[in-house]
Order: sequence, then structure tokens, then C-alpha cells
Amino acid sequence: MKRIPRVTWWASVVAALCAGFAAVAVAQPAQAATGFTVSGTQILEGNGTPFVMRGVNHAHTWYTSQLGSLANIKALGANTVRVVLSSGNRWTRNDAADVSNVIAQCKANKLICVLEVHDTTGYGDEGAAATLAQAADYWVSIKSALDGQENYVILNIGNEPYGNTNPAGWVADTKNAITRLRAAGFAHQIMVDAPNWGQDWSFTMRDNAASVFAADPNRNTVFSVHMYGVFDTAAEITDYLNRFRTAGLPLVIGEFGHNHSDGNPDEDTILATAQQLGVGYLGWSWSGNGGGVEYLDMVTDFDPAQLTSWGQRLFNGANGIKATSKQATVFGEQPSTSPSNWPPSDPPPSSPSSSAPTGACAATYRVSNSWPGGFQGDVTVKAGSAAITAWTVSWAWPNGQRFTNTWSATVTTSGETVTAKNAAWNGRLAAGATTNWGFTGTFTGANTAPATVTCTAS
Repeated sequence: MKRIPRVTWWASVVAALCAGFAAVAVAQPAQAATGFTVSGTQILEGNGTPFVMRGVNHAHTWYTSQLGSLANIKALGANTVRVVLSSGNRWTRNDAADVSNVIAQCKANKLICVLEVHDTTGYGDEGAAATLAQAADYWVSIKSALDGQENYVILNIGNEPYGNTNPAGWVADTKNAITRLRAAGFAHQIMVDAPNWGQDWSFTMRDNAASVFAADPNRNTVFSVHMYGVFDTAAEITDYLNRFRTAGLPLVIGEFGHNHSDGNPDEDTILATAQQLGVGYLGWSWSGNGGGVEYLDMVTDFDPAQLTSWGQRLFNGANGIKATSKQATVFGEQPSTSPSNWPPSDPPPSSPSSSAPTGACAATYRVSNSWPGGFQGDVTVKAGSAAITAWTVSWAWPNGQRFTNTWSATVTTSGETVTAKNAAWNGRLAAGATTNWGFTGTFTGANTAPATVTCTAS
């Protein structure tokens, strides 16, 4: 049984949480339509569709016989799995053939595959930990398994690559690893974990993210924070996530749990804020934890019929995977992720409702997922024959629906009337260009789409 060691450093945490943040907006050029790319804070698929990770971590390198778990993870609604690999520096090496098989199984189960080298965990604090340079060596050595998989695979260079010893060293080492992989010909989206065992309490990643992003010649790096005991209050969670939003940089929550040895994470705020901001998340972990953190298992003994309380919360709870996950479009049509006990008498997801295509902009309303008493929807805003600088979408709820969360728009309601205005970053649209905003909501009885959805622009 394996576990990630954690440490307690409350005095340092308190001091670090008082530090400021240098919010630097970074110009991000358009990317070629191959593989995942970055656009501001968003991760885009190769066809330009925004993709928000909703998934879990799976400890493959220690449980190579459990690759069948991917089908069970998918069946519970996930769209992404973060797969633990070993470079051989610390645990048994996963060779190119094994990695090829992992990717093939992810694709067969229509899961985006985030691959990470775990041997780097806690470098500086853990004597056996590998360096980021050694992780880069590993990726280069198995490049044959990764070539051509850019639409399906994201490379997470190394898990929690620094502990609490000299976290400032993370900056140069991360830049060097990124440039090394680009020089070797990797076109994949790259993910980088924070130092401080992934929790970035020193704000090293946060305050240097802009320069690390700029060091990637492809401008295609995503940042990953791990939220455990450091993130035990709503204020700490919302501040950290919103700082990246303000800086215009892409962030995912690469690991988090409902409890941990270093404190009690506020998982409800993590999930709600991630949903509100369109931030991806990957819970730790499917099964197989040991050494005192078995409570982080989502299922018992890799059995999907034995969901733990953590598994129930993450998959089936508010803002959880089942309610918010959307399958990557590279795999085709989104399957139904409604709960298995969804009664036939409940209404299925509704047909799109859209404004007339005349005028400066048009809006299309769509229910993308539904479950008893709740649903998820999205609205596509499309500019007309001329560019626009701002937009406003409005409608009247026909059946007393109410929002539980919204993201990528500023939304106000007055009784049944909904008014949504663009966020600061998605109001400007070229002629014919589109953007999306989304929401989750509740309903009773019917869940009919609004009869009329209007869009006005300036």
C-alpha cells in the first residue's frame, strides 16, 4: 500500500497566507487545432471547445492489475483520469508498452488521460525523490508511446515536485523541464504541480506562474494545485482560485480530499468554487490508499459497488462529477450521466431554445444533463455579422427553475427573470465568434426550456 507523505507546518502556512499576489496577465497566442491548448484561463480541445476536467486519480503504478477500474470511473460520470506512473527512480518503472496500454484503455473508456510521474513527490524533503530533470528524462524515453496522442493525453511532468525545502528552486527547475520537453518535440499540453507538497502555501507557483507560462514556447502550460489541509477555509480556497482567474492563467485542482492528516479541507467550497469558475478538479483517489489515509479511497477494494462517503460526495454530491462532468467532444456524443435511479417519469434533458439570429448577437439555451430535481445547462452566445464588445442574455423561467451555480457570466435574477452579462474576459467577440457560459439549477415538476432567449450586444 502506498500513500503520499504529508507534513504539518502551520506557522509557515499562517505567514505565507498573508503574502500578496502579483497578478500578471499574459498574452496567449492562438494555437494550432491539434491537441489541448490554452486560451486565457480555459483549456480548449483541438476543435476550440472548452474542456473542464471532472475526474479522479488512479494509482496505476502500484496496482497495474486494476486498469479495469477506468471503466468503473467512467461509468460514474468522470471525463478525466489522472494516472500515477513511475519513472523507475523510486518505484517500478512503467515502460512505453505499459503507457501505451494505459492510453488505449483511457481512450476506449472515453476518458482524457492526465499522465504524471510520481517519483518527484516531495523533492528536498524526501531523500528518494526524483528531480524534475529526471522526470523529463523519463518522458523523453517513452516519447514513442505519446506521439500522436495530443488530443487525448495531458503530460503532468511530476507530482508535487518539491516539498517544503527550498521551494523557490521549483521555478527554474519547472521552466527547464518544460523547455526540455518542447525541445524534444512534445506538442502536448503540459501540466505542472505546485511545490510545498502540491499545496503552494509559500505561493511560489502562484506568484511565478506568469513567468513559467511565458517560458513555454507553445504557451500551453496548465498549473495544478493540490488542496488538502492548507485549504481548510472558504476564504483561502476562493482567494487562491480567483487570483489565477484575475491573472488570466489556467489552473486545475489536481488533487484534493475531504479530510487529511494535515487538516480538514473544505471540500464543499472547493467543489462549488471550481464549478463557479469553470476550474477542473481531480479527486484523490479511486482506491488503494494506505498508511493511515485509507479514508481517501472513493471505493473499497476497487469495488465500484462499495462507494465510500468520500466517493459518494465526489461523484453524487452537489457540484460533484455526476452533476457537472461533460465528456470531451473528441469522443463524440455526450452519454447520459443521469443517476441510475432516475425515474422514467422525470423529464429528459430539454431541446435547445435560442434567440432569433437577427441583431448583433444570438443566444442558444441547452440543458446538457438532468437528474431528479436538478439539471445542468449552458448558453452559447454568438456574435452577428459584426464584432461586439459586450453582451447580455435574458429569459423568463417557465417552471420556477432556480440557479444553484453559474460560471463565465455575471447573472442576476428577479423572480422568474434572468439577466446574464458577459464576464470581463469573454465579452469581446469577433463577427460570427461564440462563447459559452454555464449553470446548474433546480426544478420541480417540468423543466421546460424558456420560450424566448434574447441577446443584446454593444
